[in-house]
Parts: sequence; C-alpha cells; structure tokens
Amino acid sequence: MGNTASPLGFIGLGSMGEPMALNLVQAGMPLLVWNRSEAKTARLASAGARVAANAADVFAGADTIILMLADDLAIDAVLGRDSAGFAVRVRGKTIVHMGTTSPAYSRRLEADLRSVGARYVEAPVSGSRKPAEAGTLVAMLAGEAQTVAEVSALLRPMCREVTVCGAVPNALLMKLAVNIFLISTVTGLAESVHFAARQGLDLQQLVRILDAGQMASDVSRVKAPKLVERDFAVQASIPDVLKNNRLIAEAAREAGIASPLLDVCHALYEETLALGHDSEDMVAVLTAIETRTSAEPGVSSFARDLAPWLAMAQRQ
Repeated sequence: MGNTASPLGFIGLGSMGEPMALNLVQAGMPLLVWNRSEAKTARLASAGARVAANAADVFAGADTIILMLADDLAIDAVLGRDSAGFAVRVRGKTIVHMGTTSPAYSRRLEADLRSVGARYVEAPVSGSRKPAEAGTLVAMLAGEAQTVAEVSALLRPMCREVTVCGAVPNALLMKLAVNIFLISTVTGLAESVHFAARQGLDLQQLVRILDAGQMASDVSRVKAPKLVERDFAVQASIPDVLKNNRLIAEAAREAGIASPLLDVCHALYEETLALGHDSEDMVAVLTAIETRTSAEPGVSSFARDLAPWLAMAQRQ
C-alpha cells in the first residue's frame, strides 16, 4: 500500500468527513486533503494536514485515498471515471469508499477500478457527526482480504469498531440493514414523544423512564432530549435520511424483500422535507407527525386508510 512516508489522502470534508479527517491528523497520521469548498480545509490545515490544490493532486501525492463524498456523481467526478485519465489517476492506488451509495454502484466501481490496476475497499460507517467527532464510528469493510486488513489499521483513529463483512458490496448492504433499524427507531421515538405530549404527560419524565429501561440506547439518549426540546440542529439531516431510505428501498425491491416500516418512514420524511426542514436533523420528523394529527384530529390518515382493511380482516 505504499511506503510509510506517503501521506494518506482524504477527499470530502463535509459534516462527517471533517471530524473524521481531524481524528486522523490528531493521531499523527500524515494527511493530504482536498474539498470542493476550500473553506472546509481551514481546520485541517491548522491541525497539520497538507491541503491539495485539487483532487488530482491528492491522487498524485498519496497511495491510499479515502473518499467521504455525498453520492456516486461526486465520487465519479474526483476519480475522473468518465475521462481518458481515469486509469492514470487511480492505477496502483487503493481507493477507500466511506460514504453511502447503492450497493450496485459500489460493485460496478470495484470492477472498474480493478480493471485498471487499482485496489478498492468499501468502508461505510454507522454514526452521525457526534460519533465522528468522538472517533467512535462503526466501520463495515468489504473487499479483497489483504487490502481490507491494511485499510482496517488506518481507520482505527476514526472508529471504535471495524468489522469485515466479506466481499463487495456486503459492507454497504450491512450499512443499509443497520439504517433500517436507525430510521425506524428514531421515527418511533418521535411518535412516542408526540403521543406523550398530546396526552399532557411530563416529557422529561418520559425521557427518564426511557433512559432507565431496556429500550435505552446511545441513539435514544441523544435523540429523545432533542425531541423534547425541539432541538432540530442537524446531526443526520432530513435529505440524508431520505437518501438512505431510497437506497434501502431500491436494494429491497431489487431483491424482492418487503420493507413495510421503511415505507411508512419514507413517507413521513418526505412530508418533513416538504414542511421546509431540509437543513435540520432527522428528529424534525416530529413535525410531520404533528401535522398529520392537526390535519385530522383524533385519527391519522394512515389509520383512516387502514380501517377498511382491519374491518375486512375481522369479518373473515
């Protein structure tokens, strides 16, 4: 994977990428970074990272390059995948894809990279900005065994757990499976808080009971207070949740897998986005639930639509 003098490349310093890269620098790792918005490189430069003039310079100066980018279009752009220079840019390099894209895209990307002499590791993470800042993300890795082992060691400053999932695209499929639980958990928590509020219960007492019981988790301990305080400051944004929802739904449909809870969540997060919460945290889904209650007091539209089916089932 190159000599020890070669820096590690890091492209993509967004909400997650910036703290992840900072943890690498603070662990003493030589880092060469680039971001489309130059302002995002300031903290990394102050911490000791070298800032590249452009994405091509990262590939020229590093043997291993981490990509923490928003989507497949951004990844293809920095790789120059649709250009004649793609092979020259990536040959001999190890590309580590840490963002979240469709498993099908990752499978095709691996094939293209390997065909021109590059190595590839799929390494999505579970966790939002807070775990990224704390270096407690959970990484899921997939790819060729030797390359995965080498990359795994590099990720330790960012992660509390690194799990090898086998061949590409198993890591991304695992990430999507984890996200079904995350999305449905936070949505259920929002509905719980909404129910308690409309019943006139003490919401701080609800939080204490949840924290003391068997349902308590790192997620509930972070998200329940945000819901009660209506703190919608972003950790995992509504558009990002919708993106993950779409990726899971597509993978489920492709495999013929039912996703009933996810489908309900998808509708609620689309309603949340339509209400103008595009720059807020996923707990803002509370507003979509509140809007359904206000639109038809006493019965949600979902319950109304379900009623004929329940009546039919009772008659059978």
